[in-house]
Amino acid sequence: METSCDLMLFGASGDLAQRKLFPALYQLDRAGLLAPESRILAIARRDTAAEAFREALLVKLEALVRAGEFDRELAGRFVARVDYLRLDFTDTDGFLALNAWRNPGNHLIVYMATPPGMYGVIARNLRAQGCCTERTRVVVEKPIGHDLESSRVINDELAEVYHESQLFRIDHYLGKETVQNLIALRFANNLFASQWDQNHISHVEITVAESMGIEGRWGYFDQAGQIRDMIQNHLLQLLCLIAMDPPADLSADSIRDEKVKVLKALKRITPDIMEQYVVRGQYTAGTSNGQSVPGYLEEESADKSSETETFVALKVEIDNWRWSGVPFYIRTGKRMPEKMSQIIIHFKPAPHYIFDPDQKHLANNKLIIRLQPDEGMALKILTKDQGLDKGMRLRQGPLELTFSETFDTDRIPDAYERLLWEVMRGNQYLFVRRDEVEYAWRWVDQVIRNWHESGEPPKRYAAGTWGPVASIAMITRDGRSWYEDV
Repeated sequence: METSCDLMLFGASGDLAQRKLFPALYQLDRAGLLAPESRILAIARRDTAAEAFREALLVKLEALVRAGEFDRELAGRFVARVDYLRLDFTDTDGFLALNAWRNPGNHLIVYMATPPGMYGVIARNLRAQGCCTERTRVVVEKPIGHDLESSRVINDELAEVYHESQLFRIDHYLGKETVQNLIALRFANNLFASQWDQNHISHVEITVAESMGIEGRWGYFDQAGQIRDMIQNHLLQLLCLIAMDPPADLSADSIRDEKVKVLKALKRITPDIMEQYVVRGQYTAGTSNGQSVPGYLEEESADKSSETETFVALKVEIDNWRWSGVPFYIRTGKRMPEKMSQIIIHFKPAPHYIFDPDQKHLANNKLIIRLQPDEGMALKILTKDQGLDKGMRLRQGPLELTFSETFDTDRIPDAYERLLWEVMRGNQYLFVRRDEVEYAWRWVDQVIRNWHESGEPPKRYAAGTWGPVASIAMITRDGRSWYEDV
């Protein structure tokens, strides 16, 4: 498969490019996956000489890449691939320089690491200067808009210039090794495939917790909030991969067709059930990693009257044959006790229990899928406790699969490495299709609309805790509890 390409990286001096994209490209080069003919053009508004940009990039790579993975000689060769162009993205004539730089024989990858409002501007200017061909692939970051209507505007602007088969909408969670393993786990192992429905699963938890606060992103975050920043993309994508029916094959559209069916089947959360199905919160001052931290309204540049949520918990139901009666409890928040992303599949207990009644609460198996910090899986099973005096007392223990240990790998590739590699290969299965974006926004918009109409402020929770007490009450009403509370 031909993977040599010319990569134009718009927004090359920004945080995403510097912290994630350039280190990922370096790792691809280090792994021998970046074709020798491939070149990179860093494009930004900053008035910087190309050599100065390369020198600064080398310093940045040394700071960000793990010591055992940084090779100064290799890094020097990598940055030598990188050219720099100062460009005002609204200056159509300035895009002429891009045509002069590119090699018509290579695939062209355009990566827009810019605010979404610039996607259409860049696309139209590329077209105006003849940089758009059927060999062009375009990568855009989330968020695609802040609601359904604005997402359609952005997608329409891109569709004026590019066919859907050329668009790669990134959700970096889909590049995580464990997330990809969901497909293998579910559809390559009949042990799970045959049990993956409402007959055998009682409920599912999805938690994406962040220990950090706003980290200087107040302006962006206060406009978005946690539901737009995390639920609309990352958590709904995880839910789709857990809940979707088996695809006909592993082609991009087969997988994405099944995800869309899940999004279309999400039960609407109407105003009369909001209190039982939705909790939103905002952190106050507290303690994180042993340090006192300010509340959301005391962060730098904060608007003291803001009612933007930093925590969301939802009870989600899917109206289809496979998942009827199975709630999905999903939550995400900032300033939580630890940085952690995990999925818990709770299996129903056996229909008849014959062991010690005092241990009946142990009777259901759990599959724990860890996305971070240590990617892996664990199946909680029951066995007899060891010892002559134990009788048939049970104990719960894990069948553990930690990827880095089990597969004896030096490192697990970063999500952006995988995603950039798949763009170079022209494979879209880890990227989000337009209708996925729109169905996700349609569902999230009705939740946000209910919030605004209710006038209910977010519930407070102290930094360093697992969110508002109401999120515990939400799951307790169903006779259940969040996994870490068990």
